[in-house]
Amino acid sequence: MEVTETITEGLKREFKVTISASEIDNKVDERLKEIAPTLQLPGFRPGKVPPALVKKRFGQSLLGEVLEKSVNETSQKTLDERGLRPAAQPNIEVVSFDEGKDLEFNLSVELMPEIKPLDFSDIRLEKLVAEANENDIDEALSKLAEQHKGSEPIKTKRASKNGDIVVIDFVGSVDGEKFDGGSAENHHLELGSSQFIPGFEEQLVGKKAGSKLEVKVTFPDNYGQANLSGKDAVFETEIKEIRQATDIKIDDDFAKLFGMDELSALRDALKTQIEQELGQATKARLKRELLDKLEEVEPFDVPQSMSDQEYESICRAVNANQDNPTPADLNEKNDDGEGDASKESSLAPVDEGLSDDDKTEYRQIAERRVRLALVLQEVGRLNNIEVSDEEVQRALFQEVSRYPGQEKQIMELYQKNPQAMASIRAPLYEDKIVDFITEMAEVSEKKVTREALLAEPSSETPEKPKKSKSKKASAQKASAKKTSAKPSPKKGKKIVKKK
Repeated sequence: MEVTETITEGLKREFKVTISASEIDNKVDERLKEIAPTLQLPGFRPGKVPPALVKKRFGQSLLGEVLEKSVNETSQKTLDERGLRPAAQPNIEVVSFDEGKDLEFNLSVELMPEIKPLDFSDIRLEKLVAEANENDIDEALSKLAEQHKGSEPIKTKRASKNGDIVVIDFVGSVDGEKFDGGSAENHHLELGSSQFIPGFEEQLVGKKAGSKLEVKVTFPDNYGQANLSGKDAVFETEIKEIRQATDIKIDDDFAKLFGMDELSALRDALKTQIEQELGQATKARLKRELLDKLEEVEPFDVPQSMSDQEYESICRAVNANQDNPTPADLNEKNDDGEGDASKESSLAPVDEGLSDDDKTEYRQIAERRVRLALVLQEVGRLNNIEVSDEEVQRALFQEVSRYPGQEKQIMELYQKNPQAMASIRAPLYEDKIVDFITEMAEVSEKKVTREALLAEPSSETPEKPKKSKSKKASAQKASAKKTSAKPSPKKGKKIVKKK
């Protein structure tokens, strides 16, 4: 085997690799010897077929297998001997090969950058904390009361209006066929609450009790049931009664609606819930500040393939306005965070229609995400940080529980889809790395109000566009969802020691 390095540009490397014809012949002969004892040909006892006949009969068919294995092994050996860590799947292009002649191919690869580790003890972080006060609990109680307010029949025979609660029967159909979940009787619907798909509630405004009508709507393109997405539907609807909301008294009887014996117990439960939410907000703010600090690491080149992939992901999220992708969305994604330099780029159609300013900003967002992901991944790799299968399973069960009635289907979707499972494992891995760094950083605590804690940070970063267009918001949310830090199978020496 002869290897010649032909390109060295930044993170890009390309090699010309030649495997001699004699090496290939030897490998074919070795493979033939392996299978010879198992061959059975007419006129010969098992394992007694002459080598020359074996090669004549099976040599050509084994050649392809030998070539593929040789190319893969040689490519890996080329990278290992030079201590190179690919950022994406290497690209292999066969230049020339004929039977009895040398095999020549080009190996091109983009490398992981060298990242100089930080001394985590030098990192200074400010941890914002807030406590739940009586006003917060009162506000939460008021919201509960609003959600569980009672109702009574209207006293006059007037038409319905927003804020009224209509009691309806309805039967839905698409193309004349009824569908699952499209029918109900005596359903209480508050007009203006946006509980139903767009356009449904509006058609019930201005109607009187006893009215029968056809409600015509179109399911959203990103509707949860794929068989209904974008479809026109008709709901045969009858308004049986019109009711108006009545205030509910917040007392011990109200607390019993939630399984509490008295109001004080409900207040304590709400306080605990608010404190948990504030704790999550504190952790999120601290993590964001840490990520900003990690950007101060010594500059390094970002693999272009990874940046392109992240940019494409952001553009797709913006175009589809998928702020909260479902498991079905994950099933269609081909984004495992590893990149694939062998695939043709599809960036042109993905960012088609975006302004130059948008493209520039999304490129900055993508590069920041990849840069932070690489820093976190390097910390995880060098410090042997791992996510256990038990931790993944717990997180998976929590995710599946968000889809009541569909638990089995959603569980199967994740189990059969490596990309979907990666979306469960990746944030766990990232949080472990963040916790590892935070534990060694110098963290000061600052008490603030609940409003201050929950407010958006004022500093502008590439991940916080100044403009507030809907597309910008989608890009920001898409960017905030992940940094794509992935567990590394290789282990290295620890680069820091806990104090």
